[in-house]
Amino acid sequence: MADSTPRDSGPSRRPGILMGRPFGIPVYVSPTWFIVAIIITVMFEPTALRIVDRPQSFLVAFLYAVLLYASVLVHELSHSVVARGFGLPVRAITLHVLGGVSEIEREPRTPGREFAVAAAGPALSLALAGGGYAVLHLASLPPVAELLVEALTVANLLVGVFNLLPGLPLDGGRIVRAGVWKLTGRQRAATVTAGWIGRAVAIAVLALSAAMSVTGDDRWLTVLWGALVASFIWMGATEAIRVAELRERIPLLNARTLARRAVRVPQNLPLAEAVRRAREARAGAIVVVGHEGDPLGIVSESAVNATPENRRPWVDTATLTRTLDAGLILPADLSGEDLLAAIQRTPATEYLLVEPTGEMYGVLAAEDVSRTVARP
Repeated sequence: MADSTPRDSGPSRRPGILMGRPFGIPVYVSPTWFIVAIIITVMFEPTALRIVDRPQSFLVAFLYAVLLYASVLVHELSHSVVARGFGLPVRAITLHVLGGVSEIEREPRTPGREFAVAAAGPALSLALAGGGYAVLHLASLPPVAELLVEALTVANLLVGVFNLLPGLPLDGGRIVRAGVWKLTGRQRAATVTAGWIGRAVAIAVLALSAAMSVTGDDRWLTVLWGALVASFIWMGATEAIRVAELRERIPLLNARTLARRAVRVPQNLPLAEAVRRAREARAGAIVVVGHEGDPLGIVSESAVNATPENRRPWVDTATLTRTLDAGLILPADLSGEDLLAAIQRTPATEYLLVEPTGEMYGVLAAEDVSRTVARP
């Protein structure tokens, strides 16, 4: 199963093993893949046993599992390559228990680009299925190769068709969103519509798996797999609706409006005195400055709160200060998407805001930004 929904969160720890960087895009394999690979191997082995004896049948079955996820990887790469062609940064691709996900950092700016990015994956999966069908009918293959090509042809057909189901977070849901967006001109309304359709698809998948379990042989497996897929779709659709509601508040973000007044203190000043000066000036932040008054770092508010008051007279303010790296100094005029992008590039708790002249304006706390975006 594929998911190419853009991710708005900042960088996070990779949930897997780095396998390579095709087209410069990091590809990770989640540990859950190995569990699925074992399951696929065990389930496909009886089919392979009709062609080769044991233990070679297990090797063929495992090879099928690897090739299946290679098809998923190609599916995700198609999303990512098209997205990068439109100038959208792609953070990574991760293969996991239910398929794969392309972490595209920004939304396409037009419905046409949204459609192109979403349709690329299913189109390539269906093309692989068509290519496999052609090979089976036009070429004479050894029995093992014929079995693998046939199985992969069916798998790519199912992946392509399934991902075209019209609900987020599936590719078909993004295609629906692109269509509604084009008709209405309202991206948020399009996302909410596709999200609710995604929830309906999740319920349908769960109901279908329950119905199939009545007559199928592997009843428990059918229900379990259906529940996993349905929960994936439901949670993805719900997250898409939530993000759409949050994104409606993003234009309201303004660094100047959110800025905290900052008091300047020398780096060797005791913390107790720095806190006293901040309270006296009714400042919400403390900036350590050098001998010439140039900012050197921002005192961590969380570190100050964690320091007992009886120890503050003996602690130098500089010891609780984060050095001002380039990404921690932001223009005070930042707002909206640009402000969020700047924060995501360099995750931190506080940022120094400066005027176009380079003069310090104040301090921006990441929690103030999060609180503003999340406010109902």
